[in-house]
Amino acid sequence: MAVVSTPATLEQAPPVLDNAEVLRIRNDFPVLDQLVNGRPLVYLDSGATSQNPLSVIEAEQEFYEQRNAAVHRGAHHLAVEATEVFEDARQAVADFIGADYAETIWTSNATEGLNLVSYTLSTAALWAAQGRGDAALKELALRPGDEIVVTEMEHHANLIPWQELAFRAGATLRYIPIDDAGSLRMEEAAGIIGPRTRVLAFTHASNVLGTINPVRELVALARAAGALVVLDACQSAPHMPLNVKDLDVDFAVFSGHKMLAPTGIGVLYGKQELLDVLPPFLTGGSMITTVTMERAEYLPAPQRFEAGTQRISQAVALAAAVNYLTETGLDRIHRWEAELGERMVSGLESLPGIRVLGPAAGEERIGLAAFDVEGVHAHDVGQFLDSRGIAVRVGHHCAQPLHRRLGLTATTRASAYLYNTTDDVDRFLDAVSGVRAYFGA
Repeated sequence: MAVVSTPATLEQAPPVLDNAEVLRIRNDFPVLDQLVNGRPLVYLDSGATSQNPLSVIEAEQEFYEQRNAAVHRGAHHLAVEATEVFEDARQAVADFIGADYAETIWTSNATEGLNLVSYTLSTAALWAAQGRGDAALKELALRPGDEIVVTEMEHHANLIPWQELAFRAGATLRYIPIDDAGSLRMEEAAGIIGPRTRVLAFTHASNVLGTINPVRELVALARAAGALVVLDACQSAPHMPLNVKDLDVDFAVFSGHKMLAPTGIGVLYGKQELLDVLPPFLTGGSMITTVTMERAEYLPAPQRFEAGTQRISQAVALAAAVNYLTETGLDRIHRWEAELGERMVSGLESLPGIRVLGPAAGEERIGLAAFDVEGVHAHDVGQFLDSRGIAVRVGHHCAQPLHRRLGLTATTRASAYLYNTTDDVDRFLDAVSGVRAYFGA
């Protein structure tokens, strides 16, 4: 029997993460090596804020020790070096999401990025009315009668800015509803996204449900309507491969603190042709070409949207974070977290009095699970778990309309990352199994 060899040119799929490798990864995260209430810490709140590996901490520290200076503003040695590492960081993050260098804008977080897009779209109408900009800018201006479409599962950061844009522009805000399982009603989406739709904004993956939305189907509906697409990638960029060009979205946002980087740094991706015609968001130094006492002219992107002193050390640290994720392998991370998520959901569903939101066990989701414990408030559940060294999130997770739709005011959410093991999940499930008895529910 002939043996068929695999051609050397074919890439082999990298091995899936396992507990042994994850335990080695954990050594890079000093904060995880501690006791909480006398128990080893189980950190299951990465959906809110992830922890930082030593390489990220050291990258930011090294900047302050060796290169601290203002970027783009000095000819001296430190300023040149600071500018180089700052812009190298931009290129690293652009490569990470499949974007071009000039399409990658630094923000404080994803929320600022979404506000930037919504605000500049309303300013576009003002500029156009005063004869500023060109025909491309006029096409972006929203007017009374236009529609903005979001979904019923959005985080407040991807809902409120669009409410305010609709108010400023006299537009109408509409939303795609979800079903009881937490999936978008795509059969209704086709009737909601139509000729009046100017913007479609939606989350790639829900921070409550764990649902991964059908991006390509939604983009196709938006393209047929001639609408802009804004993607909230906060729960996808840290956990799975993301290529904004391949997805053909017009804008995308994510936050560094959810992907191993410090707080205070986020990213807005925007197509170059859109960024270069939109009015600026914040104004001041470093984003202008010419200034008189009457008016100013602005640089193209990315500097067009980066007024004032930037988040230099945080950007350098974010580049270190994306390098760490790339070296580990986003596909491997995604598959490991899917395994942990399945373990969480199936375990929770087996417990009496527990209602898990989102896709059922066996269905695709990201590595998180939000749940309701019958007869026990989410805050009490969170404190009970904390007493056993387990960190989770409680509340409405900045998604009040979604919780209201599901008949809840708050839930408990456990969210895993590349440094969590199956033992972490099992300790969590064992603790949850004792909640109702402890509270006499």
